[in-house]
Amino acid sequence: MRLAQFLGVFLLVFMGCKNDDNVENEISKIDMNVSVERFDRAFAKAAPSDVAKLKQAFPFLLPKEVQDSIWVERMNDTLQQQLFEAVAQEFGDFKDPEIEITRLFKHLKFYDKSFKTPRVVTLTNDVDYRFPVVVTDTIVLIALDNYLGSEHEFYANIQTYIKATMTKSQIVVDLASEYAKRNVYQSQKKTLLDEMVFFGKQLYFKEKMIPFKTDAEKIGYSPKELEFAIGNENMIWTYFVDKEMLFSTDATLTARFIAEAPFSKFYLDIDNETPGRLGQYMGWQIVRAYMKNNEVDFKTMMETDALEIFNKSNYKPEK
Repeated sequence: MRLAQFLGVFLLVFMGCKNDDNVENEISKIDMNVSVERFDRAFAKAAPSDVAKLKQAFPFLLPKEVQDSIWVERMNDTLQQQLFEAVAQEFGDFKDPEIEITRLFKHLKFYDKSFKTPRVVTLTNDVDYRFPVVVTDTIVLIALDNYLGSEHEFYANIQTYIKATMTKSQIVVDLASEYAKRNVYQSQKKTLLDEMVFFGKQLYFKEKMIPFKTDAEKIGYSPKELEFAIGNENMIWTYFVDKEMLFSTDATLTARFIAEAPFSKFYLDIDNETPGRLGQYMGWQIVRAYMKNNEVDFKTMMETDALEIFNKSNYKPEK
């Protein structure tokens, strides 16, 4: 009997892997031409006499309402020149990020036939790490000075848990995050469970759109942090249930378990060992369980209410 059960599970996993391979094979065949425009490089090399041409080529970055003298002043600013030089050193070649962006766009096209390839432009934004990328229907902006490496001197005053993901490999992950936000539909976010499932949907979206990245990269964890989340999943779930947190509307729970933070706040001795946003991780596992245990397509799930997803997920972490 046990052998039969094992073979049944093995067959399901095998068929699932075959289906995934077939999907990825289809996606790889999608014709997609992505050409990244290096505004950061063009601006860094420009002379004052080039401002008019730059305005014409990039009107969304150099609005005509702003006097040319402002842009000339920026060109001559020594701090800006240091920033341009640092970006030039790290991104003299943009080949690898461009390949990953193309793969992301192909996945977006596969799951949404109406997707149109946007204009992709790189720039600098004075290390405003709150907005490293901007996504619209027609334009994608990538601020490269936010991806110089977690140990870069420009990030000395930025908290460790934030600068940990300020690396080149995270560009496509941040782009996928922005597209996820544009595709998640949820009527409310009142309880901790609502928040968990909301971010769980986003992480599942990234799972589909950037399968070539690791789970740690998708959620913005180090391998050690992800190992903690996996190894303590049952403990975390038991804590949430025993403390009756799932359906609580206490806003402090969002700060403790959902928001960006150096660690999650259980108010236990292990707190300093935990990664932040463990509520997001748990929401991801709930959504994964829902998709595994229900015959529902990806788009429908993204529009399904959090409580329905939870109730039909049959989520139960392994002990």
